[in-house]
Amino acid sequence: MLTKEQIETAADRLYQAETSRKQIPALTLDYPDMTIEDAYSIQKAWVDRKVAEGRKVIGYKIGLTSRAMQMSSNIDEPDYGVLLDDMLFEDCTTIKASDFLDPRIEVELAFVLKKPLFGSTVTIFDVINATDYVIPSLELIAARCLRTDPDTGYTRKVYDTISDNAANAGIVLGGRPIRPMDIDLRWAGCMLYLNGQIEETGLAGGVLGNPLKGITWVCKRFAPHDVGLEPGQVILSGSFTRPVPVKAGDTVHADFGSLGGVSLNFE
Repeated sequence: MLTKEQIETAADRLYQAETSRKQIPALTLDYPDMTIEDAYSIQKAWVDRKVAEGRKVIGYKIGLTSRAMQMSSNIDEPDYGVLLDDMLFEDCTTIKASDFLDPRIEVELAFVLKKPLFGSTVTIFDVINATDYVIPSLELIAARCLRTDPDTGYTRKVYDTISDNAANAGIVLGGRPIRPMDIDLRWAGCMLYLNGQIEETGLAGGVLGNPLKGITWVCKRFAPHDVGLEPGQVILSGSFTRPVPVKAGDTVHADFGSLGGVSLNFE
């Protein structure tokens, strides 16, 4: 286990990487024995610093929900990160690509809650009853730690990603909000366009077999720490496409069919 000082130092390095727009080497190079709990402690220390500066928690994102991604990361469970108010962007807005380190886009379904969810026994039916609506979304991810070191070829580990707030950078909500029982969410599909060309397609069933299960997972993960999900919070249930790199001049559009679309422009 890392010491409190090591955790604070690691969190500060990530903070400085984001504010200076300069990536740092993977934390696991300095802390090769880091555990998942260490990584979440670093994430919390970094998020706590942002909250102390005036940012507000608006929800959570769940990552590594597909079996393929878990196997590639040598982990057998998803991960989570914290969504803050300055990460929320309007549909069809334009943002600066240079504000983000190695930015990429993923496609997700977002759950907006109307009731609290807490406990290790939360079921998909509890999630349905607690959800106000589900809405298409884009997640903008970034890497404050180098994904692959250009000099050594060292590839970051899952502990680096978790420490890096699960790569959170931004979210965009758009399209048509629906009640979770309006459709079979497993079959909600999307075509992701990059500059007018289809780059990725996917089905929401790629998220643990059902995106509802992503919400139950994070509730169970939080329960031992007496943390729950709150009304009004936005929960990103997990991506069902691979991350697509973006740069200045790019436009991304996610077409969710009958659920509408959501777009983001980069300058």
